[in-house]
Amino acid sequence: MKKQLTYIAVAFLFTGMLSAQKIDLNAMPKPGPTPAINIAQPKTFQLKNGLTVMVVENNKLPRVNMSLSMDRQPYYEGDVAGVSEIMADQLGNGTTTLSKDAFNKKVDFLGANLSFSSGGASSNSLSKYFPEILNLMADAIINPKFSADEITKSKERAIEGLKSSEKSADAIASRVSNALTYGKNTSRGEFETVESINKIQLADVQNVYKKYYAPDNAYLVIVGDVKFNQVKPMVEKAFSNWKKANTQFPALEPVANVAKTEINVVDVPSAVQSVVSVGNVNTLKMKDPDYFPATIANYILGGGGEARLFMNLREKNGFTYGAYSDMSASKYSPSFSAEASVRNEVTDKAVKEFMNEINGISTVKADELENAKAKLKGSFIMALEQPATIARFAVNQKVQDLPADFYTNYLKSIDKVTAADVSKAVKTNIMPNQSRIFIAGKASDISEGLEKLGYPVKYYDAYANPVAKPTAQKVDASVTVASVVDKYIAAIGGKAALDKVSSYSMTGSMSMQGQNIDVKRIKAQGGKELQVVSMGAMTLQKQVFDGKTGFSEQGGQKVAMTKEEIAKNLKNTELFEELGFTKSGDYKLAGIEKINGEDSYAIKSGDKSYYYSVKTGLKTGETETVSAQGQTFTIPTTFSNYKDVAGVKMPYTITVNQMGMDMKMDVKSYEVNQAKDTDFK
Repeated sequence: MKKQLTYIAVAFLFTGMLSAQKIDLNAMPKPGPTPAINIAQPKTFQLKNGLTVMVVENNKLPRVNMSLSMDRQPYYEGDVAGVSEIMADQLGNGTTTLSKDAFNKKVDFLGANLSFSSGGASSNSLSKYFPEILNLMADAIINPKFSADEITKSKERAIEGLKSSEKSADAIASRVSNALTYGKNTSRGEFETVESINKIQLADVQNVYKKYYAPDNAYLVIVGDVKFNQVKPMVEKAFSNWKKANTQFPALEPVANVAKTEINVVDVPSAVQSVVSVGNVNTLKMKDPDYFPATIANYILGGGGEARLFMNLREKNGFTYGAYSDMSASKYSPSFSAEASVRNEVTDKAVKEFMNEINGISTVKADELENAKAKLKGSFIMALEQPATIARFAVNQKVQDLPADFYTNYLKSIDKVTAADVSKAVKTNIMPNQSRIFIAGKASDISEGLEKLGYPVKYYDAYANPVAKPTAQKVDASVTVASVVDKYIAAIGGKAALDKVSSYSMTGSMSMQGQNIDVKRIKAQGGKELQVVSMGAMTLQKQVFDGKTGFSEQGGQKVAMTKEEIAKNLKNTELFEELGFTKSGDYKLAGIEKINGEDSYAIKSGDKSYYYSVKTGLKTGETETVSAQGQTFTIPTTFSNYKDVAGVKMPYTITVNQMGMDMKMDVKSYEVNQAKDTDFK
């Protein structure tokens, strides 16, 4: 009772304070004055081999972060494109003095993180273990153990990754847009292929390590609970044997924007969303007067959930989950880009809105400018809490040739930016009339709308080769919904076999973000259906329909089906839904499309599409368009690896794509005619 009275008293006191101060709870608080900041300056020394070492003492926590980066321009790998990544994958696989297992056990025993990339390395450890981690990092870098067997394993993993991304519009967009911007036979535009990975041999890995993984123009930044006087001799001892490469780099290949804005399309027949990017190259550097105005312009255009692109394409039009832009002042590849993934059917509309917003960013409102300044300053101050930020600042200052007070005056530099400065920076760095509008998507769905926008439209394959405009395949006049269904039924076992099945259940599992997800589905005649998604003993989602009504349950909350959902479930109550296709005029043959690389007949009905292999008759996939939280999106599912189950072929591999991510489910088992009415309660 006493505690309750205390709460009541506090509530009255708070109310009285609000009344006395007359606070408007709907008004956004005004930002306070720009604070003065004090950024720790690193103590620096350089080894004879060219390695620059920067040490920032920070004794707040007993931890130490190390970051090694190499200031070198991109280099052309040619026939063995991807060799640098294969090389980096070997670092940490043991050394000439330690086996792979012994090396990894030492890192694990110390409770540290130690990783390597083609451009450097990083670590995080308790300060008391810093000397050991420093020596392990140096040993891995200076004495790598390259073996043909380990390289073969790395190549296999790389090829598996390439093959798994063959249908990914995002992966294709990244590869081809880069190749078109810089040229696919250049250091910044080349990309690895299965062929180039297969060509990589031990000698190639050793060569790229010797030429490019070197201390010349490299920076080792150490931030944390250390003493400079103690660190300096340790680093000198650990890294003094790392040999310079003295590699001479040719001049970077020239790059230029298109003379006039054009649309480049890569056909991804399996895509249910188009990956749209609009961009241009520029010459922006961090030390340029335009840097801060350009950064603010980019934030207003596409820097987050309050930015113009997001508010237009997501909030106003519901085209996408999110739309963003980026202004990169990279030393070797400065550029501007704006991106989003949108539904196929609104691709042309989204492109139009992208260009409207990009054309309009040269003019900003006073409140937009002040809000952008406040957000950027806040982000900068928060980032200072991370040791990695101090390391990045220290390297940037050297690599980008920044003034000594660049970061000390960072907040003041933001404050000084005017609307006129933003307008000037936009004209120099964002070029809507010389942009490449790149789209990876289903050409048969999007081409017609894109060609009406007034820009030249060019088509490319998934490897940046020019191609003719993809055309839809013609369906033979003898093919109908009924003939497609008949071929499918025959392919899975025949009508007589299907008639013997009154129900079936399926159990499967998939991996998502390192977690195993189990799925159980039971279907029975009359449209009855149960689906349970679980993780271990915990049920994540449950959906039930008993032939008349049903519900969904998630997080302990049960929601009854709406009348519309019930009607949708009752539209086709066949256990094998294809048996109901010819009983209604709602199912239409819509042409031939590529699904999992197979030509497939498309049958469409309302918000669902079904696909059946032209060659085998088996179902290759289906898509469903759904709406949630004001957004509309399409979920594709593909079926493969059919096996016989009681005389009927069933798919044992089911892949669902959500938000551009494939989730592959491996079916563990099917059971036939085992369902009970209680399963649907």
